[in-house]
Amino acid sequence: MTTGAADDGDGADDRPDPGLDVIMSERRQLINVAYRLLGSLAEAEDAVQETYARWYAMPQRQRDAIESPGAWLTTVASRVCLNLLSSARVRRETYVGDWLPEPLPERGEWSTGRPGGAAVDPADRVTLDESVNLAFLVVLEAMTPAERVAFILHDVFCHSFAEVADIVGRTPAACRQLASSARRRVRDARPSATPAAQRAAVVRDFKQAWEAKDIEALIALLDPEATATADGGGLALTFLHPIEGAEQIAQAWTEIARRKPATMTFLERTVNGQPGLVAEEDGATVTVFAFDVAADRIKHIWVVRNPEKLRGWPTA
Repeated sequence: MTTGAADDGDGADDRPDPGLDVIMSERRQLINVAYRLLGSLAEAEDAVQETYARWYAMPQRQRDAIESPGAWLTTVASRVCLNLLSSARVRRETYVGDWLPEPLPERGEWSTGRPGGAAVDPADRVTLDESVNLAFLVVLEAMTPAERVAFILHDVFCHSFAEVADIVGRTPAACRQLASSARRRVRDARPSATPAAQRAAVVRDFKQAWEAKDIEALIALLDPEATATADGGGLALTFLHPIEGAEQIAQAWTEIARRKPATMTFLERTVNGQPGLVAEEDGATVTVFAFDVAADRIKHIWVVRNPEKLRGWPTA
């Protein structure tokens, strides 16, 4: 853009940088990478915002010299996430109760979660696939930051180990070992393949038994060694320690059904691309339930009640 064009008064000065569309088109990819690395959409969005801030803080000549802006943005976003992961491990030591990843609604149900916010463009959000189901994200939480970055970038987003090495500051061989270790963790925790329709049927049966306060039916739907973990973050009432065993979970869920307010309803919803349930009260989502189903039994239930993690869910 020249000074002469701006002086013509023809609006040329208002035209966007020719490279802006190219740069902003990377946003969805960056959000997808950052959410899988951090398990929090809010933190992912902050990481991507920081990445763009660093891009535009560079002089134009430096930006022009970058051969692949997309690769540069991914590298910087991944480094930002790696730093956040390291600090998050310290922060979560003082977290009230268990920390669970932030659950995501299906594409058509995004909410801004902020007063006066505009409708959210789903293209800015996360692509829901196997790599974002809650069971997978919970396994990622047990990894070291370097393992998680190496595994996600290589196995999920197909970056070379040379590229990963540049991000984590280790050799390609070391990154290969990190990804291999992470891969074993995922493989050991991965349940047997269960068709989506069968998983949905199990969750539906669980909802019906829950609403009927049928303890025996609930026990029959739960693996004998099932566990239930809740995340209230100290901001919502819930159980602080995991509940273990089918009978204990059935009793706890029956008690929840007895105490639920008359204005609360349980609804079948997609949670991170998998069949799940939500509790709505006066039209607002107050709890999200995610399930790990193997064959015809529920092995894990994750309960997210922390309102800061439900901002993307429908609100009245």
